[in-house]
Amino acid sequence: MKSNPVKAALKAGKPQIGTWLSLGSVAAARFLARSGLPWLTVDVEHTHTDINTAAMMFGAISDGGTVPLARIPVADHTWIKRMLDCGSYGVVAPMVMNPDEAELVVRACKYPPEGNRSVGGGFHALNFDAKADDYYNRANDEILVVIQTEHIAAVEIADKIYSVPGIDAVFVGPNDLAASMKTPDGQWPSKERQEEVLQEILAACKRNHVPAGLHVFSVEDALRRAAEGWQFIAVNSELRFMLEGARELAEKTGAASAHGMAKY
Repeated sequence: MKSNPVKAALKAGKPQIGTWLSLGSVAAARFLARSGLPWLTVDVEHTHTDINTAAMMFGAISDGGTVPLARIPVADHTWIKRMLDCGSYGVVAPMVMNPDEAELVVRACKYPPEGNRSVGGGFHALNFDAKADDYYNRANDEILVVIQTEHIAAVEIADKIYSVPGIDAVFVGPNDLAASMKTPDGQWPSKERQEEVLQEILAACKRNHVPAGLHVFSVEDALRRAAEGWQFIAVNSELRFMLEGARELAEKTGAASAHGMAKY
């Protein structure tokens, strides 16, 4: 049975830099799985990607030698079970607000006696190149459990959340986190305040010996954050990479249309 090299690397203190898949494209997943990135996360929360497409993407990513992950719509037992049974190597659970929700995610990712994941499915063993029994015996050690911190209220009790056993990484959603910090009249927090909160999260992760992760938008930012101690780092998405490349070409050749280009 295959191991999960991303989980092992994070446990060893090494940064793992990947990207987000938002287009619901099996073809794009297949190509990117051969790009050299250690992991790719299929976003099922904010995209049109359905479960059948996600399952095919997990297979394409795994066959390409890369770790497939799923960002689920909600920290829910059913969604976790379905993504793992469809062959994801782990889940990224959004908007985890308290220790009880963190424990729910961990337990849903693990078979008894450590958790309450139910036994079934077939793509999971196929993607790990394993027989079913081997998968059931080893899955608890290989599935990556990532929870997201996306609200200032969760930051305020970060130590209680991050100390829940079984969490493999914490991933910050910077946009939702900043939105949760708006003033009553709708003003966004300053860049300085946002950075202060990010450093609070990083410190809490270090205190609890949990790898910290963050979504950034450039290679330079990814390297800078890795140097600070962030480990599970997402850079852009396949959509943003595509648009940025096209936009650069249009701007440098003077071919940009009067309507401009979409910005994501």
